[in-house]
Amino acid sequence: MSTTGPRTLVPGTETSWRRRRLDPAAPRGLRLTLAVAAAFLVLAPFTSLALLVLGAWPPLHRLDTSVTGALHDHALEHPGWVRLMAVWTEVFAPMPLRAAALALVVWLVRRDARRLALWVVVTMVLGGLLGPLLKLLVGRNRPDLLEPVARATGYAFPSGHALNAALAAGVLLVVFLPFARRPAQRAALWATALLIAALTGASRVALGVHWTSDVIGGWLLGTAVLAATAAGFTVWRHTSPVARPLSHREPAPPRR
Repeated sequence: MSTTGPRTLVPGTETSWRRRRLDPAAPRGLRLTLAVAAAFLVLAPFTSLALLVLGAWPPLHRLDTSVTGALHDHALEHPGWVRLMAVWTEVFAPMPLRAAALALVVWLVRRDARRLALWVVVTMVLGGLLGPLLKLLVGRNRPDLLEPVARATGYAFPSGHALNAALAAGVLLVVFLPFARRPAQRAALWATALLIAALTGASRVALGVHWTSDVIGGWLLGTAVLAATAAGFTVWRHTSPVARPLSHREPAPPRR
């Protein structure tokens, strides 16, 4: 008599929800848990900051005006500093960064890394759509200075330059860190990414076209978008069908 039959789970042997969420090998395990947690932890401060901006919270207003005033006074006294910031903010503006991302996508497709290329596209496009939409929803005006050293159009919060610079920095790290074998190479990549994000955002405040909270909001939103798209693609990678290895494929029919 065969003893084979439907298996019955012994009470207490099934994997708990918590263990599945923290299992590094599970399709929806540790990586997804960390990505979702990161997205939430970054999106919560962004939402709080946006509410403070909408409510014109006095301490935040005082901080923004004091930083903008100090940097504007420095800009009026140092025209060379203004030229440097103007060049940097143009080189790392949203459109040049998107063009660089497009070139990166083409390179990834040629290397047959189509899934990673699609992640880059989704990340840049999602951030590019969220930024202008939130600007319209918040409707915050830019600094109105008596002697402006630069001009910009549209609403202020969040900063599109800071948002896209954060996205570009994250894409740079995700794509190229696996190629960095030496600690010095990894340190150089991290330094480059942080410099792009930090100085691009700071240049907007230095030129007097954004408040400090606009830039912080752009950084937070960009980081949240990176974490959210990474979470989505982590699930897709583990659930999409994967081709079997060549050695496991069925033999081809014999020729006649």
